[in-house]
Amino acid sequence: MLDTFIHKGKRKRLVELLEKKGISDEAVLEAIGAIPRHGFVEGAFSAEAYEDKALPIHAGQTISQPFTVAFQTQLLQIKKGQKVLEIGTGSAYQAAILAKMGAKVYSIEREARLHREAAVRLEDLGLEVMLKYGDGTQGWLENAPYQGIIVTAASPSVPDSLMKQMAIGGRMVIPVGSLEKQRMYLVKRVNRAEWTKEILQSFKFVPLIGRFGFPDQD
Repeated sequence: MLDTFIHKGKRKRLVELLEKKGISDEAVLEAIGAIPRHGFVEGAFSAEAYEDKALPIHAGQTISQPFTVAFQTQLLQIKKGQKVLEIGTGSAYQAAILAKMGAKVYSIEREARLHREAAVRLEDLGLEVMLKYGDGTQGWLENAPYQGIIVTAASPSVPDSLMKQMAIGGRMVIPVGSLEKQRMYLVKRVNRAEWTKEILQSFKFVPLIGRFGFPDQD
């Protein structure tokens, strides 16, 4: 994952673009400015790594648009040392951003190849992330509760399984809707029995597959 002066310059320009688009969390911007996104994309798309757009990866998945990564991460309001559960490891770019910010990251991926490649990329960067191969819609109960949960694929609804694994005062960011279009939801856990849901702007994600998501399309 060779990082060059040119890559660093491109990241700087990307950070400036994200600021213009409304990302103001300094910790988020600093992490995006530090993590080499070109190491998380397929070689054929490396020249486009620092453009603000989603790019294809293996298994029909994508590495999210940098603005989307920054937007979701900013909504979490994560502080160093807090536990974050990520549903959908994918390329591991989002997990790397969270780990760089000092979060204790737990990430689940249902595609075996992506799970294996994520482990290699994170190790190369010296970032510690707990990875699990399995159905992310069921969460990771053994390590709950989490101060933050971030879902990087579209869900038909907010899974109860994930809501129950939130810490009191915790936040979950999840795109909810149809396969064609979703709205970003910000879920907050008020107490043991109460959650609030705020519906934000529209996005387009790949589907969240699993017991509490969309059925497998294969």
